[in-house]
Amino acid sequence: MKAKAAVFTGANKPFEVREFEVTATPSGYGRSELIASGVCGTDIHIFKGKLDMPFPSIIGHEFVGKLTDCDPEEGAKYGLAVGDNVIADIAVPCGKCLLCRTGDDANCVNMQVTNGESIDKPPYLYGGYAEVNYTPLSNLIKIPDGVNPKAAAVFGCPGPTVIHSARLAKRAGYDIGSDTVAVVQGLGPVGCFAVVYLKALGVKKLYAVGARDNPARASLLKKLGADEVLSLEKDGEEAVTKKLLAENGGLGVDLCLEASGAPSAISLGMNVLRNRGVYLIPGQYSNSGSISIPPEIITFKALRFIGSSQYSIIDVRDYLEFMRVHSELEDTVLSLGTFYSVSDVNEAFSDAMKGKNIKTLLVK
Repeated sequence: MKAKAAVFTGANKPFEVREFEVTATPSGYGRSELIASGVCGTDIHIFKGKLDMPFPSIIGHEFVGKLTDCDPEEGAKYGLAVGDNVIADIAVPCGKCLLCRTGDDANCVNMQVTNGESIDKPPYLYGGYAEVNYTPLSNLIKIPDGVNPKAAAVFGCPGPTVIHSARLAKRAGYDIGSDTVAVVQGLGPVGCFAVVYLKALGVKKLYAVGARDNPARASLLKKLGADEVLSLEKDGEEAVTKKLLAENGGLGVDLCLEASGAPSAISLGMNVLRNRGVYLIPGQYSNSGSISIPPEIITFKALRFIGSSQYSIIDVRDYLEFMRVHSELEDTVLSLGTFYSVSDVNEAFSDAMKGKNIKTLLVK
C-alpha cells in the first residue's frame, strides 16, 4: 500500500507530490487516513519563506482523518479506537518549563512538534499534507459522534486559536459577555470563527472589519453572526474609526480581536479601543513588516494587550464540543471550505494565496 504526500521543497518552490510506502504503525502511534487537512496561514508563511522550515518535509498541522491502525490497549488509554474520526494536534509541550508548570503549556518554551520527523525514515508520513498520517496517540483527539469531520476540519486550527485567545483573556481577568462590544479584524478563517464564537458568547454588538470591499464575504459574515461588516476600502479608515469610537458613549469598543495578519491593523485596533480595552492578537504569526505606533495611546488608555500564539489540546477539545453543541452551523461551515486533492496541492496554494477561498483544504 502506498500513499501520496505533498513535499515542501523550499520557499517559493512548487510542492512535489510523492508516493510513500505505508509502513507498520510504531508503538504509541496511530495511523489515520486523510479526511481533510487545512491549509493554514502559517503554511503560506512557510511557503513564502517568512517562517523557517527544514526541507524536504511534509508540512501541514490541521490533519483530520479516520484512525485505521493502533495498538488497541494503547489507544484505549486515550479513549481512541480504530474507526474513530480524529484531529491530530502537532504541539508537544515539555511539561517542565515555567509556562508548562503554571498551566500555560500552549506557550511552552521548549515546544516540539509531531510533524517534524524526517521523510527519509519510516513511517515517513508525519505531516498533514498526506493521504496517511502517523501521530502519537497522545496527540490524537476523537471527534465526537454527530460532528461532521469535514466541517470540523474547516476550523481545525482557527477554532482552537480563537478559543485559546479568549481563554487567555479570562486568565487575565476579562470575561467576554453580554455587555461587550467587539470588533474582529480580518475576514479569513480565524476572523470567521472569531465572529461565530464571540456571537455564541453573547456579545452585545459585533463588528467585522476587512481591508477590501467584498459584498459576498460581508453577507457571509452577517450570516455567521456579525451585526455589521465594515470595509476599509469602501468606507475608509477614518469613517470606520469614527463609527467604532462612537460605541460606549464615545469611548470606543471593549474588545478587539486581530485576525488579519496585517501589521497595519494594529494601529486601527489601538485607536478604536476604549480606555482599559482588551486587544487579543493571535493573527500576527510571521514577520510581515513593522509599523510605527504612538505608544502613549497604550499608556493614556491603559490598554490591555494579550498575544496568543499557540493552543492546547484542551482548546481542541473545547472546539470540538462547540461544534457538537452548535450543529446548526454545519452546513454554513462546510460552505466555507474549498477542497482539493493532495495531488492538486500547488493549485490549492495558488488559489489560497490569491484569496480565492475562505478556507482551503486537501482531501484524499
